[in-house]
Amino acid sequence: GDTAGCTFCHTSPEERCSTCHQRHQFNPAVARKSEQCKTCHWGKDHRDWEAYDISIHGTVYQVNKWDLTQFDMSKKLADADYVGPTCQYCHMRGGHHNVQRLSTVYTSMGMSNADRGAPLWKEKRDTWVSVCDDCHSPRFARENLQAMDEACKDAGLKYTETFKVAENLMLDGMGEPMPKDPAPDWSGQH
Repeated sequence: GDTAGCTFCHTSPEERCSTCHQRHQFNPAVARKSEQCKTCHWGKDHRDWEAYDISIHGTVYQVNKWDLTQFDMSKKLADADYVGPTCQYCHMRGGHHNVQRLSTVYTSMGMSNADRGAPLWKEKRDTWVSVCDDCHSPRFARENLQAMDEACKDAGLKYTETFKVAENLMLDGMGEPMPKDPAPDWSGQH
C-alpha cells in the first residue's frame, strides 16, 4: 500500500503536460482548478489536498468554484482575480510552470523543517510573503510563517519523543505493537 501511493505519480515524469492538463481534454481552464493537484497531492503520504481543502482558502474555493464571477478559470493565471486562491494561483503565480519555485517553505524530501536561518529559507520566506501580499498584509504573512515555524518545531519535538519511547520499548523487549492477549475479557469487537 505504501509503495502504491508513490508509484501512482512517481513512475512517470512529473513535468509531463498531461499530468495537469489531462491527456484527453487539454484545456488550461481545467488545469487551473485545484482538483488537478489532488490527482497526486493527497492521501497519507501527501496531505496537501486535505490541508488546502479544510483551510479557509479551500473552503472559499469549494463554496464559490461554480460561480464564474468568483473563479473564472478561462482567464490566464496572470490575469486571475479569484475571490480566494487556488493551488495554482499561489504555486504557479503568474502562470509560470515551475511549481518548485514556489514550493512550501517547510518541507524538503519529506522532512519537515522550521526556518534555520539559512539564506535559502530567508529567500523562500520573502517570496511567500510577496505571494500572500496579493491579498494580505506582509505583517500577517510573516506572523503566519512564524506560527508555522513554531508548529513545526513542536511537531519535531513530539516526533523525536515518540521515536525515543518506541526505541526504549524495543530495548526493553516490548517491541510487539499489540500484545497477543490484549485483555482477558476482550471479545475481538471494536
